Amino acid sequence: MNTITDVPTSAPVRVTVVIGSNRQGRFAPVVAEWLLGRIRERYDLVLDVVDVAEAELPATLAPSPRATAALAEVTPKLGGAEAFVVLTPEYNHSFPAGLKNLIDWHYTEWRAKPVALVSYGGVSGGLRAVEHLRQVFAELHAVTMRDTVSFHGGGAAFDEEGRPRDTTGPDAAVKVMLDQLVWWAGALREAKWTRPYAG
Repeated sequence: MNTITDVPTSAPVRVTVVIGSNRQGRFAPVVAEWLLGRIRERYDLVLDVVDVAEAELPATLAPSPRATAALAEVTPKLGGAEAFVVLTPEYNHSFPAGLKNLIDWHYTEWRAKPVALVSYGGVSGGLRAVEHLRQVFAELHAVTMRDTVSFHGGGAAFDEEGRPRDTTGPDAAVKVMLDQLVWWAGALREAKWTRPYAG
């Protein structure tokens, strides 16, 4: 058995950002670019990205050449991650079907890993989508971060250069959220190093 002193505690956390919108004309790339910039500034995170719009997984959960090709690209990025940041808009009081499809094609890849949530939308800022995602990830044995980042008013929250009009609020919120994510990733890394997850 590994001992507590063997845990690679100083290694950066491998985080995969999941861009959860595949709608035509989506605003997700603007928010994603800001988010990825904040993550790249940190020394304690190593970044990978999965974009639902590029995954092209069929809605029918059955093996097919298309599904095999998409999974070969996506699954290693999810399986190799120690933590996730999921970026979602709010569609009809919830999160997009394409994001749910990506989640449902996987199971063990989410297990015993922390998930941070970033949302955007209208007056609610996508928070109803976030609350639905918390339930889904709990079923998959993942741990969602208490603090989130949300952008109310969608595109109006960003200027023409793709920067948040209010920089202090989002920058402070994303730091708190990512700090929590790194803590949980380290704690779960240590726990899984010493004993397998029994879920």
